[in-house]
Amino acid sequence: MIKVSILYPYREGGRFDVDYYCGTHMPLAAKLFGAALKGWSVDIGINAGPPGSPPPFVAAGHFLFDSLDAFYEVFKPASDTLLADIPNYTDGGNGKILISEVKVAH
Repeated sequence: MIKVSILYPYREGGRFDVDYYCGTHMPLAAKLFGAALKGWSVDIGINAGPPGSPPPFVAAGHFLFDSLDAFYEVFKPASDTLLADIPNYTDGGNGKILISEVKVAH
């Protein structure tokens, strides 16, 4: 299983519409990815550890797929639509992508 994570760095004064991201963008991605998508989640950053510290990332979206090939097969045709939607929830541009292999999940 692989996880595709899109990490949005925290920026002082930056705009990130959590409601739009969680309620519109991520469900759109899930619909476009179809049956190849095995699950998805969203994390919203609250701090960097010490009380009152800003988080390193304002949000992270995660998608689970059986394989890297399964992800690329559905991402390529959906990419233009998803990239065009980014300005609707953030003024920070594209997030940083991390593709990882899930070794342990409970």
